[in-house]
Amino acid sequence: MNIPISEIFYSIQGEGINQGKPAVFLRTYYCNLSCQWCDSKYTWENQIRAQEGIDYISMNLEDIIENIRKYPCKHLVITGGEPLLHQKNLLNLVRKLKKMGYYIEVESNGTIKPLKELLSLVDCFNVSPKLSNSKLEEKVRIKEDVLKVFSLEDKVYFKFVVCERKDLEEVESLVSKFNISKDKVILMPEGVDSENLNRRAEWIIEECKKRGYRFSHRLQILIYGNRRGY
Repeated sequence: MNIPISEIFYSIQGEGINQGKPAVFLRTYYCNLSCQWCDSKYTWENQIRAQEGIDYISMNLEDIIENIRKYPCKHLVITGGEPLLHQKNLLNLVRKLKKMGYYIEVESNGTIKPLKELLSLVDCFNVSPKLSNSKLEEKVRIKEDVLKVFSLEDKVYFKFVVCERKDLEEVESLVSKFNISKDKVILMPEGVDSENLNRRAEWIIEECKKRGYRFSHRLQILIYGNRRGY
């Protein structure tokens, strides 16, 4: 039951509903999307020719748990790439970690339907449906059956990456279509440097105030820059 792992590290959650909390990050390799502005392209850009030991490490559950337990924190963020590509193996990992008292948060692009047991065990899902600013076709990035499943769960938050004001029309359309509570909607500025992030953050915050949405910055970029392991 090996899982391709890009990296495991200890930092703070820089995005979403748990922003600012210390967390261990388990970043899986491979993604089913290729967003133009992705800040972790190293998890998929070379995936057609990916080599074990160079692009990723194939780890069994025991080794993953051993690495996670090195850190003084029981908040785990499973991210990617797209972690739900590996959800059958991740389910076994989550089962074990829940018995050890871990809080489990999963970040997903919302295109893969989660297994029922995984959906039940995970404490929080950060689902990030991609807008047209990702430069992907709608049929690739929006899976209505999957988003419907996520929209029915109280533990799911929807995080949208925003570049321009026109992106908000797409957000409003999806929120309305899937009857998502405004309290579950998070707007986050696109950017891989603090200058662009802060420039967008200023007007996005005002839009959140008008619409009743949550705002999320990208603390890891503001503090560490767009570096791996943070």
